[in-house]
Amino acid sequence: MQAEENEFTVQKRRGIIVWVYSLKQLKNLKRFGLVHYVSRKMKYVVLYLNEETFDTSEEKIKKLHFVRKVERSYRPDVEMNFADRIGTKAAYQVHEEEEEDLTPDIRLAENV
Repeated sequence: MQAEENEFTVQKRRGIIVWVYSLKQLKNLKRFGLVHYVSRKMKYVVLYLNEETFDTSEEKIKKLHFVRKVERSYRPDVEMNFADRIGTKAAYQVHEEEEEDLTPDIRLAENV
């Protein structure tokens, strides 16, 4: 067997939350992507759709008669590298000029 045939390729996916009126049509949503979670109490479904067909699938889902609202996940758009935003060790060092007497004046009830 050739190695090219057995290689596993990771597909980029994006999450979508579909608010529905009724969960009876859950099988119709399964054909669009992977159903990750179904909330029977709040009546929503979390789907994962392939990134290349996401926009067309989202529009098709919005047009379904049992769909109340569709919310897309913005996690792939958010930069998850927080190292630059947090700062470095030098940013947390206190300079000698900025140091003040931070001890509060404590007065006892006897001296008041």
